[in-house]
Order: sequence, then structure tokens, then C-alpha cells
Amino acid sequence: MKPREGGPPDGGYGWVVVASSFFIMGLTAGVMKNLGLFFLEIQRHFGVLNSTASWVTSTTIAMFHLAAPVASSLSLLFSHRAVIVAGGILCTAAMVLASLDLGLPWMYCSLGVLQGTGMSLAWVPCNSMVSHYFQHWRPVAYALASCGECVFAAFFSLFFQWLIDAYTWQSALLLIGGLQLNLCVCGALMRPLGSGALNPETGGECAPPKAPRRIFHWSLLRRLELLLYILFAVTAAAGFFIPPLFLVPHAARLGMDPYRVASVLSVLATADLAGRLFCGWLAHRRHWRNLQLLTLAVTALGVVVVLLPLGARGYWTTLAFSSLYGFLFGCVVALHVTAIVDVVGGLEHFDSGLGLFMMFRTAGGFLGPPAAGWLVDQTNDFSAAFFLSGFCLLCSGVFVLAVDVLVQKKLGRRANAATQDGAAVP
Repeated sequence: MKPREGGPPDGGYGWVVVASSFFIMGLTAGVMKNLGLFFLEIQRHFGVLNSTASWVTSTTIAMFHLAAPVASSLSLLFSHRAVIVAGGILCTAAMVLASLDLGLPWMYCSLGVLQGTGMSLAWVPCNSMVSHYFQHWRPVAYALASCGECVFAAFFSLFFQWLIDAYTWQSALLLIGGLQLNLCVCGALMRPLGSGALNPETGGECAPPKAPRRIFHWSLLRRLELLLYILFAVTAAAGFFIPPLFLVPHAARLGMDPYRVASVLSVLATADLAGRLFCGWLAHRRHWRNLQLLTLAVTALGVVVVLLPLGARGYWTTLAFSSLYGFLFGCVVALHVTAIVDVVGGLEHFDSGLGLFMMFRTAGGFLGPPAAGWLVDQTNDFSAAFFLSGFCLLCSGVFVLAVDVLVQKKLGRRANAATQDGAAVP
């Protein structure tokens, strides 16, 4: 496919970037989605409450988001490739240190702070690379790349449980750290755009274009639409990470054996995959605006999460609700990053917008799981965690709707101004 004049190539080496991003998503977000399998093990080992144990995963989630502006800034300062490799090294080191089992505070530092930071350093630049390599095919390319999270999560749910049973949870963490070292290989494949690219006319290498001075645009925080989108990020994150964490103990309380519980997570991940592919294809068709689709998907997701503990009272009903949750979650994930391009008005500010989006989203990811754990401790009922999650997701849908209205008004004013300028030209 020929590169578009003055725009992203929309193909070529971009598909190698997509393939590499597929594995990066799996070895970061795919691992994080299955940390809930270690929740009960850590709780039993240290003899602590649900709310105390949940701070381990909550710290991972918080650092994953909080380190996003750092990842974006380092990518602009050095290169996306270098930052991803550094993230891979940090993830592996974190798992090795966590496997030493030096105490619960050490778990917060290693599995929480270091692992979350390493995941962010790998995840943020790979998302940016996909968006910069594609324009017309961006929704499909991002959907395919993000599918790595689902595919790996589906495999890891059963694989991690087997590792825990066969080698103990400490040894399982060590082996997972070895797997995450492959992030360095994926990072090495992230060739900077324009570097060594083939000229489609001559077959030779294009001369790399002079890179403009790139800075992190904190001034984006003055835009009301981005501030509202950040509020969406905070409330959605508060709801996003609760179901995967508490679905395991909820299912265990219903009397399911560990492998049936793991199979629920596997089916959820498969449904997540289907949702991402479907919504990526639907967004590519351009029948609906990205923000419109996102509003519908996140609202429906909130409704399903609220209904999950009410209807999921056995293995098959839990499987059905988890599948629906996974599908809608996949739809949201396929859209919420690519929609940032629409919110900030183009690729020029995308890296900064993504960093700010992820940084502020940490508040929701950091507070959501412990708040849900506290509710469970107070009520002795895991349903409370799902109700909190659903409420947060429904609130986030209201913020996305407001962002869509503001963006459309701004585009309308620009169109009117352009029409008036054209009419003024003799």
C-alpha cells in the first residue's frame, strides 16, 4: 500500500508494528487482567482482609496509569523503541523481586509500583506507534493490536492457574517475569516512522524526514472537552478494574472449582476479543462517530455489570453474563484510545493527550478496587463491588456524551467559519 502524501503510511511496515503491539498488549494488559488469580493466594498467604490484599493490584493499576505521561515524554525525548525495551526490563525485574516473597509491603513495591510502571512504559508507546502509522485503517489496526490483550488473557487465565497449582504462586510470578522479557524483542521491532522506510516508487530507502522538536503539551488541559474526557477516564477506570478482580472470589463463593473459575475468565477474554474486532470494524465503516459508539458501549456495559451479581447464580449464568460483559468491555477498549484523536483535534497532540488521559485515569484505577473491597468487607457480599462498578460506568457514559456534544459544536463552528471565509473571497 502506498503511503499517503503528507500523512501516515496506512500499511506497509505498519502491520509489523501492529503485530508487535499485539504481543505487547498481551504481555502487559493481558497479564494485568489475570492478576486476580493471585488475589486469594496473596490474601491467604499474608492473612489479610480483602481491602488490604486488593491494594497490590490497585497499585499496579495506579502506576500503569500514573507513569503514562512519563512514558509519553520519554518517547518524544528518545524513541518509542527504547522506552518499550526499558519497560520490558522493568516488568521482568518486578516479577523476579515479587517472587522472593519478602513481605506484603514488598509486594506493593514490586508487583505494584515496578510492574505497573514497566507495563506503562511498554503499553503507551505501542499505542502511539499504531496511531501514527495509520489513518484510514486506524480503528481496525488498533482493534487488531489490542486483541493481543484478549488472546493472551484467555490463555493466561488457565495457564496461570496451572502454574500456581504446579509451582506455587511465587514460582508462577518468576516464570511470568521470564515471559515478559519478550517485551524487549517486541520493542526492538518498533521502527520509528520514516526510518529506513522503502520508497514505493524507486524501491530504495527514503531519507528520514527532519523531526520537528516535540514537546509534551500540558496546555491541552485548558480544553473543556479533554477535561470532560478525563472525567470519563476516571469514572470508567473506577468501574473497569473491579469485575475482573472480584469475579474470581464471587465465583468461588458460588462453589465453583478453581478451573471452572479460570474458564470463566477465559470465556470473558474471548468475548472481549470479539467485541474489539466488531467495534473496530464498525468504527471503520464510519456509520457512527467514535464518541457515539463509545457512549452506547460504556452505558450498556454499566447496565450489564449492575445485573451480573443478580443474575449470575450458577456456572452457566455466570458464563453468560461474563461473556456479555467481555464483549461490551472489548467495544469500549477498541474506541476509548482512538477517540482521543477526535477529542484533541488530530495526531499532533495525540501523544500528549494519551499521556494526560492515562495519568488522570489512575485516580479511578487506584481507588476503585480498594473501595469495592471495603464495601465487600462491610457487607460480606461481593454484589456490592459490582454495583459500585456499574454505577461508575454509567456515570462515565454521561461524560462521553457531553464530550461528543462539545466536539460536534466545535466542528460546526469551524465549518461555518470556513464557509463564511469562502463566501468572502471574491
